[in-house]
Amino acid sequence: MPPRAAPGFAHATVAINPQAPDARPVGEKTCIACHSLEVEHFTHTLHSLGLHVANRSDPTIPVCEACHGPGSEHSAKPLIKGLIIGYTHDSGTPIATQTKTCLTCHAGGPRDHWLGSVHQRNDLSCSDCHNPMAKFSVEGLMAKASINDTCAQCHKDIRLQFNRRSHMPLPEGQMSCDDCHNPHGSLTNPLLKTNTVNETCYQCHAEKRGPFLFEHAPVRENCLNCHTPHGSNQSTLLVAPIPFLCQQCHTNVLHPNDLQTQQALGTGLHPDVRLMGRGCLTCHANIHGSNAPSGARFHN
Repeated sequence: MPPRAAPGFAHATVAINPQAPDARPVGEKTCIACHSLEVEHFTHTLHSLGLHVANRSDPTIPVCEACHGPGSEHSAKPLIKGLIIGYTHDSGTPIATQTKTCLTCHAGGPRDHWLGSVHQRNDLSCSDCHNPMAKFSVEGLMAKASINDTCAQCHKDIRLQFNRRSHMPLPEGQMSCDDCHNPHGSLTNPLLKTNTVNETCYQCHAEKRGPFLFEHAPVRENCLNCHTPHGSNQSTLLVAPIPFLCQQCHTNVLHPNDLQTQQALGTGLHPDVRLMGRGCLTCHANIHGSNAPSGARFHN
């Protein structure tokens, strides 16, 4: 029994190109006459498999023209840009037309919030991150070998943070950018997949969720009060070393009124046992919250 086309491919139609309203479909064979190299690369992709199976079942279903629009005008005047839907910034096709064509099939789901997203507002095209014409990645038809490499094309500063001594296990291949972010848009400013930073962190760090009898207010408010999410030169992704991180809020509280400084460390002029080892965490171990009856100071 021949393979059956997936529902999306089985309903494929010729894309609409506003810049060539009078163009007519010419079929895949006409495209191959000039674009043999592109067709060779396209052969190994998911789109090629689905569209060709659908075309064999119903010859009226287009292959090339499902994405690029009717090709009669382009084949007659190949040097004029815009007569065929192109997917690069210098193709002559507006970015809005490019993304609208992709969303004809890929609307909904993770792309519900594409319109108005930071990537859409900055005129990113789908082809800036994806390449449906060649199989460069294992999944997702990414423009680079992986999701992380694709994001790093623009977010070089973030990618470098993962080289710091304490970092999320992204370089080790145990996670990727889209574990936390939805690049197609979300309701949050940093494109998080959940409604808040804490909900995103709790997906992996469920033990920090609580509920706790004794809650640490800055922890409940936002994990980023103490941690940086990508990489840090401090232990456990902290934004500052302990005890100085704690002293941003807890200065001269419940301890003798000498300010705890570097001089109180083991190598300082006035070593203080309260700062040895892990600093404040030597005593206040359960700093994220405690359920112990004696845990009001997060000792247990």
